[in-house]
Amino acid sequence: QVQLVESGGGLVQPGGSLRLSCAASGFTFSSYWMYWVRQAPGKGLEWVSAINTGGGSTYYAESVKGRFTISRDNAKNTLYLQMNSLKSEDTAVYYCTRGVGAGGGMDYWGKGTLVTVSS
Repeated sequence: QVQLVESGGGLVQPGGSLRLSCAASGFTFSSYWMYWVRQAPGKGLEWVSAINTGGGSTYYAESVKGRFTISRDNAKNTLYLQMNSLKSEDTAVYYCTRGVGAGGGMDYWGKGTLVTVSS
């Protein structure tokens, strides 16, 4: 069965960095677009970033552009999100999701990893 397991979250000070990982299994990872989505406390879901199957095309929300980098290692079935210059407003649960169709849909989600940016 499809499984997406995030890791790497934690408490970090403003201006700090974290790298999130998402281990994928149960499907042909290299055939799917992948996404990161986050949900801040008390707020709705926010799309963060996307990456195409080969990793050559990446996309970012304006709120994280220039600070976050999405990448993937298809040999290791792993998705990454490098987060630099973190701000308090980046505090959220971060979800790894699998893309479906041509319209940016997502059909499988991990359980998420909490990132807290605070001094």
